[in-house]
Order: sequence, then structure tokens, then C-alpha cells
Amino acid sequence: MTTFLYYEFILFHNITAKAALKFGSEASVLKKREEQRLEAARMKFLRHLLGITKLDKEKNQCIRQKMGAQNKVKEIKQYQKKWLQHVQRMDTNRLPKQVLQYKPKG
Repeated sequence: MTTFLYYEFILFHNITAKAALKFGSEASVLKKREEQRLEAARMKFLRHLLGITKLDKEKNQCIRQKMGAQNKVKEIKQYQKKWLQHVQRMDTNRLPKQVLQYKPKG
């Protein structure tokens, strides 16, 4: 495959998969198993894109470097931190800020 095709695949992946993964992840907590599954799915996609099989015994880190890809779990956690900072800057009368500061009684 040509470099241009790789670029198109990565662009398509970034538009669709990243958006799908980030949607609704602002307040959700990723469990360890979910993190592992996300990373496994990401690596499966990248391996397929490069034509690398598990039998080639390429390390995940080497594959990420070749594609210039970042760990998805880290991206989601960065996104969550940015969202939290955004909510903290909001006025106190905004609903997301009220929900964040809510303390149940009883």
C-alpha cells in the first residue's frame, strides 16, 4: 500500500473511531478490562492496516511508532481531564457544574 492510502485509513479511523470512543466518555469511568479491550481493538486495526500478523511478533509500541499513533486510553483520559477543566470553569448556575458539585444528603 502507498503512504497516501495509509493516510486515508488513519484519517478515516480518526474521524470515526475517535469520535465514537470519545462520545459519552466525559463522565464514564474506564475499568481496567475496558482499557485492555480498547487497546486490543486499536492494535488489531493498526496491525491489519500495516499487514502485520501476530506471528510477526512486532511489539505494540513499535507499531504505534510506525503509525504515529497514541494510546487510546491515554487519549480518552486526556479528553476527560479537559472536560473536567471545562466544567470547572463554568458558572455555578450551569447544570453540568451543579451535577459535578452535587452532594447527596442523608
